[in-house]
Amino acid sequence: MDYLSKCIACVHRYSNVIVISKRTMLKHSINHIMNKKVMDRYMRLPSPCNKVLATYVWIDGSGINMRCKDRILNCVPCCADAAPPWAFDGSSTGQASTDDSDTKLQPAAVYRDPFRMEPHVLVLSEVYVGDKNEPAKTNFRKFCNDLCDKHKDEEPWFGLEQECTMLDVDGWGLGWPKGGGFPAVKYQFSYCGVGAKYIAGRDISEAHAKACLYAGLDFEGTNAEVMFGCWEWQIGTTVGIKAPDDLWMSRYIMARVAEDYGVDVTYHPKPMGMLHPGVGMHHNFSTKRMRSDGGYAFIEECIKKLEKNHMKHMCQYGADEATNRMRLSGKFETSPFDKFSWGIANRKASIRLQRNIKEKGKGFMEDRRPAGDCDPYRVCGLLMETCLGDGSGGGSGGGGPCSKPSPCKK
Repeated sequence: MDYLSKCIACVHRYSNVIVISKRTMLKHSINHIMNKKVMDRYMRLPSPCNKVLATYVWIDGSGINMRCKDRILNCVPCCADAAPPWAFDGSSTGQASTDDSDTKLQPAAVYRDPFRMEPHVLVLSEVYVGDKNEPAKTNFRKFCNDLCDKHKDEEPWFGLEQECTMLDVDGWGLGWPKGGGFPAVKYQFSYCGVGAKYIAGRDISEAHAKACLYAGLDFEGTNAEVMFGCWEWQIGTTVGIKAPDDLWMSRYIMARVAEDYGVDVTYHPKPMGMLHPGVGMHHNFSTKRMRSDGGYAFIEECIKKLEKNHMKHMCQYGADEATNRMRLSGKFETSPFDKFSWGIANRKASIRLQRNIKEKGKGFMEDRRPAGDCDPYRVCGLLMETCLGDGSGGGSGGGGPCSKPSPCKK
């Protein structure tokens, strides 16, 4: 009894001790323990020769999450024009009101289905709403595609580097110590790391890479990132709209692969707090003039335009301006959110140029400002709009002024 009294006294004495609550975000997720061999029994059943499963995939009202639903077609659509339009309940995805919920899916690109395999397909779709068939608020593909068409003579190239963080079923970092602990490994050993001490989630990254290649994406590579449990993959370099199309489909494929493992994938720009590296999506951009002899002068001209429009871009370079501001702190190889800069081989600059670009007098630029949860349609469109000029049409909000101008005026 005396011992118990002493323990209670100690608790009162150190009442300022911080207690970390148990994280239960995906604690009850069943996906990671379901028997996949049972599922495989049914997946191996042959399909009728005139029946094709088409999974329609689209961006929902959040601007970052994706939705999908399946439709049976009588033949394989060889391209987006061959896939029929469809409709869904937009009120359940944050894209329409209940009293006017019919929302249109317009096929934009067709990929092979890596989960069901041939002849089945994935159909990336744009979302249109209302009687006037207007692009939904999160449909920035039209804005980007219109600019790609307008500037097709410039042959805009995009290479996208998507970072992400893997979370365990308890909502904490995959492989991070349970109960809210932090990895003991120094960050410089996790980047492109090898070994269980330095990385976590390689199985998911490997499966994702193979699935993307099977689907037909311009998937260029993958690596473990600076933060433990964080990974990156690269899309492109690809001409025009295909790079952002492929990036969105790669996000869908990653979500499906991680679902099988019972792992959550987040693109939050600063998921583990200010003491840990963030998550971004660097955009590599060039035009025919940039890639031609003497193109370095045009690159410098474009950089000046980007500097002039810096805060306009920053308002639209992530799903939430505040979280990207947290990421762009000037630490962990980032530039300050409010300050534009550029440099040769400088990873702390807003715009980085490779060392050999100045020597060759031509090349591309890397925009390091976009957050991991940005919309690549929007960012690619803004780069073209700022560097090459305005286009017509576009998703609601498009590349126009920031929808929340006041926070950007700092």
